Amino acid sequence: MTVFDRQWWEERYRSAPALWSGRANAQLVAEVAELPPGRALDAGCGEGGDAFWLAERDWDVVAVDISTVALDRAAAEAERRGLSGRIRFEQADLTAWTPTGRYDLVTAAFLHPPSAVRGPLYARLAGAVAPGGTLLLVQHDPSDAAVVPRPDLPDLYATAEELAADLDPEQWDIITTAARPRTVHHPEHGGEVTVHDAVLVARRH
Repeated sequence: MTVFDRQWWEERYRSAPALWSGRANAQLVAEVAELPPGRALDAGCGEGGDAFWLAERDWDVVAVDISTVALDRAAAEAERRGLSGRIRFEQADLTAWTPTGRYDLVTAAFLHPPSAVRGPLYARLAGAVAPGGTLLLVQHDPSDAAVVPRPDLPDLYATAEELAADLDPEQWDIITTAARPRTVHHPEHGGEVTVHDAVLVARRH
């Protein structure tokens, strides 16, 4: 079984000059565009696309990732864009890391921790949301396995409803649980296909 540890991610990022597009993910844009800016935690920030988008809209961002290669690229790009004063980058293994402080927005996109890790990891992230703040979790919906190649590790995927089930209803209002469609290019034949993002948006009381 593949172990997605720090070494795996460092090699994954080293294998390409830019692993991702550098753009913010569509679900972050859809869910956060109308929120007033404040303090944000971007957990699993990669090369920084979401953090840049937030900082450009006056959020103060703490951006955390396991890979120093990714973080070095993100920090260089933040400097180029004039955003260094709004983003603090931090290296950490999210499976063993607890955020400090409280945030108006905590977002984690496409982390896909295995089920034994998922609950405790997301509970720590949820614990960092300030009263009135927003939690946004985005994953590949399990249905994508029939549409595009994904690692044959079904334990990594969860529906938005499964993610929401771990939140205490006395502390949270569930705003959105959705399998939201998105058009992508198929990595093998190049044609356009529709995949779905599992999107959970919740607001702390």
